[in-house]
Amino acid sequence: MANHKSAEKRFRRDEKRRELNHQRIARIRTFIKKVEKAIVTGVKVDAQAAFKAAMPEAMKGITKGLLHKNTVSRKLSRLSDRIKALA
Repeated sequence: MANHKSAEKRFRRDEKRRELNHQRIARIRTFIKKVEKAIVTGVKVDAQAAFKAAMPEAMKGITKGLLHKNTVSRKLSRLSDRIKALA
């Protein structure tokens, strides 16, 4: 446990940040899962709509420092390829 006042404040701040980051990551995962579910159903229009909604959420994860840009790019690229294959 923290012994100094500044360390206690840092602990409180870190805990709030951890909670917020967890919520943001969970939100991104939810959007990605919606895309994957739409791909499994095989309806290309629904998959494209879900992908279009998921892209900005994933990009927001980059700007907030939650995910690395290459990780997001790779995931979005793979989802995009799977959607294209639905034709």
